[in-house]
Amino acid sequence: MTPLSLIAEITHRCPLHCVYCSNPLEMQARERELPTGSWVETFRAAGALGVLQLHLTGGEPLARADVAELVAAGREAGLYVNLITSGIGLSPDRLEALTEAGLDHIQLSFQDSEADEANRIAGTRAHAYKIELARRIKGHRVAFTVNMVVHRRNLERLEPMIALAEELDADRLEIAHVQYYGWALRNRDALLPTRAQWERSLAIITAARERLSGRMRVDFVGPDYYARYPKACMGGWGRSVILIDPAGRAMPCHAAGAIPGLEFDNVQERSLRWIWEESTAFRKFRGEDWMPEPCRSCDRRTQDFGGCRCQAMLLTGDASATDPVCTLAPKHDLVEKVIGQRDSLPEVDANWVYRIDPVSAAG
Repeated sequence: MTPLSLIAEITHRCPLHCVYCSNPLEMQARERELPTGSWVETFRAAGALGVLQLHLTGGEPLARADVAELVAAGREAGLYVNLITSGIGLSPDRLEALTEAGLDHIQLSFQDSEADEANRIAGTRAHAYKIELARRIKGHRVAFTVNMVVHRRNLERLEPMIALAEELDADRLEIAHVQYYGWALRNRDALLPTRAQWERSLAIITAARERLSGRMRVDFVGPDYYARYPKACMGGWGRSVILIDPAGRAMPCHAAGAIPGLEFDNVQERSLRWIWEESTAFRKFRGEDWMPEPCRSCDRRTQDFGGCRCQAMLLTGDASATDPVCTLAPKHDLVEKVIGQRDSLPEVDANWVYRIDPVSAAG
């Protein structure tokens, strides 16, 4: 089994304070971040292991001054390099440097189609800057994706969001409903859409896919809580993705640190190959031996792998439980209860708690 992707969280610093941020509540401080050389060695090890894609993310990856060097190192390792960014800090000169270093793809996040609402979600005035940046990106030979995160507070503007991506001439649009980890779980009451909102959004996205076929690819990530079956989270635990946090801990996914009792080996102390093939954390939920019923005898076990281990932990207190978003799960009532509470309230009702980042992206 060979990993497909390396997700490199090169920093947790970020100039935004998004209320749906899925980064852990306790983030890595700047002084614990891996130095440039350690990341370069990790990318080489990833290439040797057979990894094909490198996703540079954070936090905001542009908070680090060495991003162009990291892009070049990824390309030298034979990896397709994707930058996932808010765009803050991507000046014209820096954009030029990144593309010259070999950057293949930029994913630029937007919080809404309207400036006031987008800025309110992000906790800072960034929307106008993102619009300008998107137009600059199209002047470079780099693939361009617009990421739109949708939720209870902005789904009524889904059609204008799609129109904005068209106006910006994106190669790809990813519309992703909030997934409830980190600060998103903390703010679930304010973010989880009603069933009616979800059904309307599905109809709008289906129509957009048909209309834009051949012009712009439209990808969609639905809200887990309204799914009949769970998603194959990260392609299955320890099956296709390695995530490395800013301090060098290697994990099967971004939220794995929420599972108590798991120890994650560090790339500064163990080889990437050993971590992937031998470490306890990566082997914990790989395969089917760990599965309880009904997963163990379910025909879908090779498609969704029992669902998300982190979500199971967060909702049931047991990382080995069937993901409760599954309608077959013994504890599916936990999800039904949450949905019932949300459907009984107005579509916009609750206040949210901002993520406060103690270290700014400056410097």
